[in-house]
Amino acid sequence: MSLHRYNLGLLLIILNIYSLGLIDALNVTASDSAANPLQAPSDHSHGSSAVVSSPVYKPAVDSSYWINLLSSFPDDLEFSEYCTELLRLFGQRYVAFVNCLVPAARPVRVCQNCSPGYSSLSEVFLNISSDKLGPANESCRDSILRSDRLMLVFLLYGSLDTIWKKSNCKQCVTTDLTGPNNDTLYYLTLLNQTITCFEKYKEGNYTELCKNCKNAYKGLNDLYSGMEKNSTLCIDLEDSMNMTRKLWSKNFACSLPREETIPVIAVSSFMLFLPIIFYLSSFLHSEQKKRKLIHPKRAKSHTSLMNIQDKQS
Repeated sequence: MSLHRYNLGLLLIILNIYSLGLIDALNVTASDSAANPLQAPSDHSHGSSAVVSSPVYKPAVDSSYWINLLSSFPDDLEFSEYCTELLRLFGQRYVAFVNCLVPAARPVRVCQNCSPGYSSLSEVFLNISSDKLGPANESCRDSILRSDRLMLVFLLYGSLDTIWKKSNCKQCVTTDLTGPNNDTLYYLTLLNQTITCFEKYKEGNYTELCKNCKNAYKGLNDLYSGMEKNSTLCIDLEDSMNMTRKLWSKNFACSLPREETIPVIAVSSFMLFLPIIFYLSSFLHSEQKKRKLIHPKRAKSHTSLMNIQDKQS
């Protein structure tokens, strides 16, 4: 009986030891699995709790790494040093032309100030877009202009070329785009004379200004009207004439009598009296017809009356 109890007690002790070992093993396994295999803790500062990152994706470096990857790509075999130099030169002249356009916006001096910059930009773009071969018989047209869907260089040049063409600068500058042509220089001479006259008399009575500056302003206005008919104006001249006319009529309240006023009045008066002349002539013509119709009838009746008297006698 005592041996049976001893064996039973020994069996219970062995079972307790086994169960305690199994529980410890489970705890260790659970702690290890929570610490590392599926989820890795991210870096954290002292005193802060660990933030577990996604088990699917964990960036190895910072977010700028993908930009740095571009530098590790092999060089484009179609983009040579010659094309790289052309692209750099295009960017330099593009910036110079834009820097000229912005200050020339008001008052408008696009054609006068920026024609050399446009000429330089057009020259380098022509070298890029043409079939002209550079060193080692290479062309940069396809590699710079057509290598991607955006065609950035083509769009950049097109925007500035549109500004130049809409300004009609071709009408005011020489063929080599080095400066104003002769017509523009003559117009600018008269413009300077007119503005100088305005500056001279604007401090006094505007009546004196209108009287003394009338000939200068009239000459400038007539020249502008002739250039407008001949289509030899650009945005610079248009803007300057608009400002001059605004000073003359609005600021100084001056007026310029037109030479065609008398012919216009004569024609208007003729047109005004034309209905009166028409109705008067119609009335006189109708009265004359009435007289012609009445006279024969009277003559006929007089003749018949005389015949009757003769018969009676």
